[in-house]
Amino acid sequence: MKNLRLGIWLPLALFAALFALFAHGLMRPTNTNVASAFVGNPLPQFNLPAAAADRPGLTTAAFRTGKPHLLNVFASWCLPCAAEAPQLAALAQAGVPIEGVAIHDQADDLARFLANNGNPYAAIGRDDKRAVQIAIGSSGVPETYVIDGRGVIRYQHIGDIRAEDVAVLLDKLKAAGGGS
Repeated sequence: MKNLRLGIWLPLALFAALFALFAHGLMRPTNTNVASAFVGNPLPQFNLPAAAADRPGLTTAAFRTGKPHLLNVFASWCLPCAAEAPQLAALAQAGVPIEGVAIHDQADDLARFLANNGNPYAAIGRDDKRAVQIAIGSSGVPETYVIDGRGVIRYQHIGDIRAEDVAVLLDKLKAAGGGS
């Protein structure tokens, strides 16, 4: 008789414990930030050829000027890249130096993209083999990095920059030494 009672209550107790565990997991806030293993590390050495006729290519040395920069990884074929264009323009208008890495792009497509969406970039390097993209830990486009004046990655923003992200990026640039 005792085993029969245990056989009835044990499954009910296990179900209650699992339910409590699932309920706890659903109610606690989740962390939606992806911690990058590359934040805090210097940019790798690279020398990318120019991707646009009116902008120079991009080298690691461009980020070692003593002033923080944004490094934006993008592509003309990327719809979220076009969506973030107004925010990049606002950042450039605020005096933020922005360097671009164009991923697997054709010159004509890139020229059309920049003509349609604006060109906030001081330089655009062409990364057809995605070597720089992989070396900095970028898994897709668009992604934007705050690079301090010594060429060290200080922050990684995954996805398109939205209006509410502009203030965050400005704060990260300031923390990286980009203003008072």
